[in-house]
Amino acid sequence: MTQGERRIPARRTVLGAAGATVLGASTALAAGSGVAQAAASGTAEVPSAASGRSHGHGRGYRSLPVPTVIAHRGASGYRPEHTLGSYRHALDLGAHVIEQDLVPTKDGHLVCRHENDITGTTDVADHPEFASRKTTKSVDGVSLTGWFTEDFTLAELKSLRAKERIPAVRQENTLYDGRWTIPTFEEVLRWAEEEGRRRGREIWLHVETKHPTYFRSLGLGLEERLAKLLRRYGRHRANSPVFLQSFEPGSIQRLAKLVDSPGVVLLSGASSRPWDFVQAGDPRTVADLVTPEGLRWIASYAKGIGPTLDLVIPKDASGRLGDPTTLVRDAHAEGLILHPYTHRNENSFLPADFRRGTDPTAYGDSFGALKRYLETGIDGIFSDNPDTALLGAADFTARG
Repeated sequence: MTQGERRIPARRTVLGAAGATVLGASTALAAGSGVAQAAASGTAEVPSAASGRSHGHGRGYRSLPVPTVIAHRGASGYRPEHTLGSYRHALDLGAHVIEQDLVPTKDGHLVCRHENDITGTTDVADHPEFASRKTTKSVDGVSLTGWFTEDFTLAELKSLRAKERIPAVRQENTLYDGRWTIPTFEEVLRWAEEEGRRRGREIWLHVETKHPTYFRSLGLGLEERLAKLLRRYGRHRANSPVFLQSFEPGSIQRLAKLVDSPGVVLLSGASSRPWDFVQAGDPRTVADLVTPEGLRWIASYAKGIGPTLDLVIPKDASGRLGDPTTLVRDAHAEGLILHPYTHRNENSFLPADFRRGTDPTAYGDSFGALKRYLETGIDGIFSDNPDTALLGAADFTARG
């Protein structure tokens, strides 16, 4: 039995709960609240996430449904990540916010890729004309060998096609290899405007600056280019439908001086240090930033944090979830919202106590894990599988 055949029943189990509405009818999902998904599951009088814990304070990020479902690199559980196909599918599934990661081209355009190393997400290795571009670089202290966006003009990048990043885990997604090009962020902004008109609502984006210190050292600073585009498309205001995020606090501080769009500081493992801290000789680690003092400092220039889920609920030595930390309470005390990352359906990505069977690519008890995380009071969650997250959010708000 092939890997794809092994996984199909698990995927259908999840999607079957949402029904055909989740897969196809965008009009029913235009509000993006999860109502259609919950209703299709057969649950009577299930409220939407918006009617559960919505901040409800007019426009801006405080008006978003809570829990907010953020489509991680689009609907990357079902389509190759950071393509217009992945973003569009996320909207069709009902996601409240769509994420983009930004890296620059050689000629200064911002494009949507999770990393500047495009070896695994494009067909660049199949282009003999670019064979000589393969190189080894140190990016944020990590040695990488491959092809990098900063060595290509936009026109050259547009000759490439996107493909699935983890085909061994998501074999079905390889069906879409070669279908889409790498989108520029400006193309995404235009797409969001068009989708907003078509669906009758604002299309929220969650935009990350990738490796900003590294790119600034190459003369390809991200923040000024991003701010210019945000102003051009009217997403530079405090109530604009966009979040700006980065693993480097300095990037969010820089952006806060350029635009009023809400900023989010991303936080990885507790012992890690943001790369701009490393470069500046700042000894603080993520563990320091998640203390009340560190969170108070973040709140002086940002509106939220995006911690790894392990900072919300740590795992024990066996990979099972332990007791929640005080991070949610402490961040809320400073007025910060929390958008942790990343929820995925596959066993290999779930805590050990929510895995089912021995196939790492099969779906586990994703809803059970979501319940544990949502019970902590987080304001939203990044998910590769936004339909699953929406159903989990609807279940959670119904119980509330």
